Amino acid sequence: MQRPELESDPERSFVMDSALSDPHNASAEAGSPANGTTRPPSTPEGIALAYGSLLLMALLPIFFGALRSVRCARGKNASDMPETITSRDAARFPIIASCTLLGLYLFFKIFSQEYINLLLSMYFFVLGILALSHTISPFMSKFFPANFPNRQYQLLFTQGSGENKEEIINYEFDTKDLVCLGLSSIVGVWYLLRKHWIANNLFGLAFSLNGVELLHLNNVSTGCILLGGLFIYDIFWVFGTNVMVTVARSFEAPIKLVFPQDLLERGLEANNFAMLGLGDIVIPGIFIALLLRFDISLKKNTHTYFYTSFAAYIFGLGLTIFIMHIFKHAQPALLYLVPACIGFPVLVALAKGEVTEMFSYEESNPKDPAAVTESKEGAEASASEGLEKKEK
Repeated sequence: MQRPELESDPERSFVMDSALSDPHNASAEAGSPANGTTRPPSTPEGIALAYGSLLLMALLPIFFGALRSVRCARGKNASDMPETITSRDAARFPIIASCTLLGLYLFFKIFSQEYINLLLSMYFFVLGILALSHTISPFMSKFFPANFPNRQYQLLFTQGSGENKEEIINYEFDTKDLVCLGLSSIVGVWYLLRKHWIANNLFGLAFSLNGVELLHLNNVSTGCILLGGLFIYDIFWVFGTNVMVTVARSFEAPIKLVFPQDLLERGLEANNFAMLGLGDIVIPGIFIALLLRFDISLKKNTHTYFYTSFAAYIFGLGLTIFIMHIFKHAQPALLYLVPACIGFPVLVALAKGEVTEMFSYEESNPKDPAAVTESKEGAEASASEGLEKKEK
């Protein structure tokens, strides 16, 4: 009997049978010869370990990314400002994702898969180093001695001159960040040369955590639009066509988390992978992070909606894996994650009578000139009131 695996495409992941080729390695399907060897059949223990590890790895970037998103929203460093997703962005995202997926499908059909993956590997090599460096920087700061010579740097790139000067890049960093960048580069070279699954996961976890931390939904309604659109997107491209499957089989990049089902038999050289795409971590993750910030805005010293949505994500991903094993067929993960991640918190809000507060909660875009102007006007008004009080 064939064992199912989680496969992924650049935007989403879905569950499919292991009869489909594994894009992460050159091994054949279970029981089939590949270069004179056979892929060992997965044991129940190995499958449980693989899926349990994937679930744990999916939860880590969501949990820590959500916590860091709170600090990110309050931060003043221009290089760490979040990117706010509006309702218009959310409505267009499934269309853009579909065009990207279809474009990759045509590229793989027309051009050589080897050269495309080489180009993608170089692209994700650079992105992965930057993402991993940003991820480990807060943790590594604790290990530097107090007398470490830490110098400040700023990378500033502008356009125009005088009053028309406009900032294109304004990135502030220090010597500690450069050390983190060096360590991340070692992982990047390891991934580029070996494509080892541990290096892949380090990059994948970094991408996921950065996505949850830096991509902010401006309100719950926008989150519902985004998740609802991708809910339809996932179902259509998995059940309606073979485009997603073809791209998933051809695409080689750290856009998925992997864990070997034969780890107990072959150790670190195992190659029979279960996989989970980063899209099914980041997209629900940014919605869960929004609910954490909503919890904090209520000022009740409780994180009810955050923990509810977090539990809903565990339930949805577990249900995806269960359905996959029952029907032995590819399953779009968002088919189960979206109803759970939206439905559970809404039910809690109904029970607590806070539905109005939930859907009226709004986050302003720190990069929006209108929001900045409004903030400045508010600050000036407060300052004027303060001066008037002093004069009186």
